[in-house]
Amino acid sequence: MTQTTTACQEANTIWRDLRKFLLINLVIALLLQVYFCASCLTSWEGIVEIIPEFLFSFVVSMALSFGGSRVEEFLDPRFTWIHHPVQRLLATFITYMVYAFVVSFVIVFLFTWLDGQFELDQIPWGGILDFTFVPMKIALVFMAIFTSRSWLMEWRKSAIEAEQLRSEKLASQYQSLKDQLNPHFLFNSLNALSNLVYEDADRSAAFIQKLSKIYRYVLDVQQEELVGLDRELEFAQNYLELQKIRFEDNLNFKVEVPDCKGCYLPPLSLQLLLENAIKHNIASLENPLFISILQKGEELWVSNTFQPKTSQNEPSTGVGLENIRSRYRILSDRIPEIFQTEHEFLVKLPLLMVNA
Repeated sequence: MTQTTTACQEANTIWRDLRKFLLINLVIALLLQVYFCASCLTSWEGIVEIIPEFLFSFVVSMALSFGGSRVEEFLDPRFTWIHHPVQRLLATFITYMVYAFVVSFVIVFLFTWLDGQFELDQIPWGGILDFTFVPMKIALVFMAIFTSRSWLMEWRKSAIEAEQLRSEKLASQYQSLKDQLNPHFLFNSLNALSNLVYEDADRSAAFIQKLSKIYRYVLDVQQEELVGLDRELEFAQNYLELQKIRFEDNLNFKVEVPDCKGCYLPPLSLQLLLENAIKHNIASLENPLFISILQKGEELWVSNTFQPKTSQNEPSTGVGLENIRSRYRILSDRIPEIFQTEHEFLVKLPLLMVNA
């Protein structure tokens, strides 16, 4: 029943679009007739006389409007108006005018031949070519309309995405501020520190230094849309070493990133992944938690042994992963990928490149 309903909806949409397409081109053809021979419409004989010209205008209008929309669809993912305006304008002009010339030539040839104006063994190529330039002038108007529409739509899309980015940034800042004051994190950190003070003064000092670096980093990146991979890795190293002091041999980690120059991430992406890994998985001597951060080409692979806690006071809501996905959607067309097996949980973060 659902498939039938969907098929009917698609058919209705196609029929509605087709009617709209035909109606618009009928109006355009009528306007062209008014422009070229308004007096012909004042009598029945004149109307009958211009029927072939009207059909010609209707076919040309349909061909040019159809081709214009296809050209825009073809160029949209290749040359955006926002990033490549000059290349897009040149590509639009060349592609559409070549298409318009070929289509116009074919239509003129067919209409004049069907009208009996020449035989196939005596084709007046020069005359056909001259008459082809009439629809070519119309094609210029069509191109201006399609180009203006495409530019306005992309400009509007860019403005909406900028507003979304601003809203997402504010939401991320708000969530980060809440995370800074997370009572569980503060309690665990201070509790581990209180025990270390009596056991090992040097480790206590190292703990305080790393804790201060973590909070300093969180404060520093509040206003940034992207941060360098080297800064995120330094933060991740400090964060994991801080947790290592707390969990000792229950937690092990490996960070292997040979080249991180020119690579960027949304800020605190690693913090969200590492916090989720530690919060929602068992970390014990019998089942130590292992976290790995590796660079694979233009991706950063963050994985951990998948050993979920059987009972959790704070069940996973998926907010952290969705937060990362949402920011990537706005900043790039590359989205993080998530893989889960029986023994491993893996997130592949795309490394974003920023031109100097």
